[in-house]
Amino acid sequence: MPSVVGLLEQRELAARRRVDELREEADRIHAELAVAEQEWNEWVIARSRVGEVLTSTSDAVVGPDASMDLPDPGEQQVRLEPAEAAKPKSVVPMWRAGLAWSAPSVDYQRILQALTDRNQLGQDPLTCQEMASCFGLEAVPAKVEALRSKAKRLVARGWLAEPAPGRFTLAKGVAGPGGGS
Repeated sequence: MPSVVGLLEQRELAARRRVDELREEADRIHAELAVAEQEWNEWVIARSRVGEVLTSTSDAVVGPDASMDLPDPGEQQVRLEPAEAAKPKSVVPMWRAGLAWSAPSVDYQRILQALTDRNQLGQDPLTCQEMASCFGLEAVPAKVEALRSKAKRLVARGWLAEPAPGRFTLAKGVAGPGGGS
């Protein structure tokens, strides 16, 4: 008969995996939303500019001051700051040969650097608790889970590998910042 603690651990693991999957899905959707908002804003600007050109008279001034028309009352005001939809560098790009190590945000770069150092020393993969210690963080569940979420995102994007559950290392082909990646 399985132990109660063992059953609870299985349920906790399944719940944690579901949370990780949902976080990755939310990150993907936020990135797609930012791109869609930017494209939408570009089309609004293009339509506005074409409308200005088509309605301008031959002796009208064309320049920065000519584009300061008031919007139509029936038109919805469009937010022209797509960068606010997703913070810059908050999305981890898919790894590919030649991609700069500055592509992910600083938090992700710290994880990559720690694993690069570990790899160069020929040491075993790191757990998230060990990463927390490396970064001078307390190994409390909130900090460890935040690192685990970031590490899982790096695995999903091809930067890291997870040879054993909860143990992370650089993916094959990924080298250090000076190693051709």
